[in-house]
Amino acid sequence: MANTTSAKKATRKIARRTAVNKARRSRIRSFIRKVEEAIASGDANVAKAALQAAQPELMRAATKGVMHSNTASRKVSRLASRVKALSA
Repeated sequence: MANTTSAKKATRKIARRTAVNKARRSRIRSFIRKVEEAIASGDANVAKAALQAAQPELMRAATKGVMHSNTASRKVSRLASRVKALSA
């Protein structure tokens, strides 16, 4: 347990930040899941629309520090290639 006032404040700040990051991570997973489901259904137009919605969310997560920028780029790239293969 934190003893000093500054340590207590730090634990409060960490708890707040963790809650925000958890919500952002959950939001990202929802967007990715929508793209995955659209790919699984085989509908190219829905998959493309879902990818266009998911891409800015992934990049926003990278800028906010929820995930590394290379991780976000990799996820976008892999989803985009799968959507492209679906429409081809």
